[in-house]
Amino acid sequence: MKTWRAVTNNPEFAIGVREMAHASLGIVAWGLTTGMVLSNIGLSTFEAVFMTLVVFAGSAQLAAAPLILVGAPLWVIWATALCVNLRFIVFSAHMQPYLAHLSRGRRLLYSYILGDLSYVLFTKRYHQPGKDDAERDAHEAYWFGSIVTNWIAWMVGSMAGIALASWIPSSWGLGFAGILALLGVTFSLASSKLRIIAALIAGAVAVMAFAMPLKLNILTAIAVAVAAALTLEQGRGFVRRRV
Repeated sequence: MKTWRAVTNNPEFAIGVREMAHASLGIVAWGLTTGMVLSNIGLSTFEAVFMTLVVFAGSAQLAAAPLILVGAPLWVIWATALCVNLRFIVFSAHMQPYLAHLSRGRRLLYSYILGDLSYVLFTKRYHQPGKDDAERDAHEAYWFGSIVTNWIAWMVGSMAGIALASWIPSSWGLGFAGILALLGVTFSLASSKLRIIAALIAGAVAVMAFAMPLKLNILTAIAVAVAAALTLEQGRGFVRRRV
C-alpha cells in the first residue's frame, strides 16, 4: 500500500483536486446555507460544529434540521437521515472493486469523505477497476484528491455559516434557502426516468401525509418511494426476461 506522500505525488491527485475545485464554489455556498440552518434551529456552536464534522452529509443535516427544531424523537431523526443517505450504500458498493485492495482503515476514511459529486466525477473518469498496481494507484490518487477538496470546501462553507449565523437576520429566509439547496441535490440526482418517478411519488406522499406528527410524512414518503422504485425496477426486469 502506498504512503500518503506517494498518493499525493501521483499526477492523478492534482487532476482530482483541479476537477473538484471547479465545483467548490457551489459546495461552499451549500455548506454556508447548511451551517446557518443548523445554528438557527437552536443548536449551540459546539453542537453545530460537531454535527458538521461527524455527519458530513448536507442533505441529511438539512432533512434532520426541521425534526430537531420540533423536538422529534431521536429515532425519527436517525431514521430520516438514514433514508436520505441510503444512496451512499449504492455508491460504496460500486466503489468497492476500485478500493478493495486498500487497508480497512484507509477504506473507512474514504467512506467517511465519500460525496455525491466525488463519486460522479470518479465514475465518469474511470469505467473499470484497475488491472495492475499502476492503475489502482492512479485511481486512489484521483479519488483522494477529489474527496479531500470536496471535504475542505464543505467544511469552509459550513464553519463560515455557523460563525455568521448570528449576524444574519432571520428575515433573509434561511429556511427557504435550505429548501433550495435540497432541491438542487434532488434535480442533480434525477438522472433517469425511474428516479424522477420515485421523486414524484415521494413528493406526493409527503404532501398527502403532511398532517402526520413529528414530520413522519418525510419518513413515510421515503419508504413508499423506495418500495415503489424497487417494484417498478423488478417489473421492468421481468418484462425484459419475457421479451
